Amino acid sequence: MALFRTKKAVLAAATAALALALSACGGSGGSGGSGGGAEPSASAPYTVASNVSLTGSPTFDKIKSNGKVRIGVKQDQPGLGFMDAATGQYSGFDIEIAKWIAASLGYGADKIEFKPIPSANRESAIQNGDIDYSVGTYSITDSRKKQVDFAGPYFITGQGLLVKKSNTTINSDKDIAGKTVCSATGSTPLQNIQKNYPQTKAQSFDTYSQCVDALKNGQVDAVTTDQAILLGYAAQDPDNLKVVGQPFTTEKYGVGLPKGDTALRKFINNVFTNGKDTWQKIYDSTLGKSGTKVEQPAVDNY
Repeated sequence: MALFRTKKAVLAAATAALALALSACGGSGGSGGSGGGAEPSASAPYTVASNVSLTGSPTFDKIKSNGKVRIGVKQDQPGLGFMDAATGQYSGFDIEIAKWIAASLGYGADKIEFKPIPSANRESAIQNGDIDYSVGTYSITDSRKKQVDFAGPYFITGQGLLVKKSNTTINSDKDIAGKTVCSATGSTPLQNIQKNYPQTKAQSFDTYSQCVDALKNGQVDAVTTDQAILLGYAAQDPDNLKVVGQPFTTEKYGVGLPKGDTALRKFINNVFTNGKDTWQKIYDSTLGKSGTKVEQPAVDNY
């Protein structure tokens, strides 16, 4: 599991994550909110497959008809799914996982359209056909599986807390009673706070970056989401922000797919299962630069 073991390790991870965000490693091009195409990555540890056949997948049929892959991603999560506003390039672990899947389906970076999707809109974007699949810190839950299918998990992390550097009263989730904690609308971490921390006031915005802004200006006391995401924000402003405590949930990231597309789900699960070396190289070139050591999780072939 991607659990960060010591405060020293957290600081090291945050520092490394800043380098990731600034260098935009493995970048893929985009055009702001509209997504845009992707630039090839010379260091990609995978090749674009040819003559791919996937019988029984309506999603793959649509991809072939469109001549491109439309992927729902995040654009404000350094180290995971991040878009450089100056260059329009996307980078991070999730972005590389998304490109690996596309390449396995026979579509290179120049045939990818990244579409940033807020957490609360992911199910509807998949159901409405706005995207072909979603790779953006998308936690697998039973309630979501009623609306969409998931391949994976491809990564496991846990919920954490981001506070101001000067904050000495919040050191773990045991300290958030009576505090205002922010997360993204529709996210699993927000639901966890609302359900299991009744003495904590939950505040939500469309994106985590808005929560971070609210933290900086004093509107909220803490931001909560997966610790891997929070490290990236702390790395962007280490003089003013810090990650505290240990993860207090288990979050399994999956690839969101249209409900009932069993053929595509099994295809992607096979890509993950048979591509352990590729997964490791992707991790090592992105989140792994933080110094954290994790193992690829086994997929859930439900």
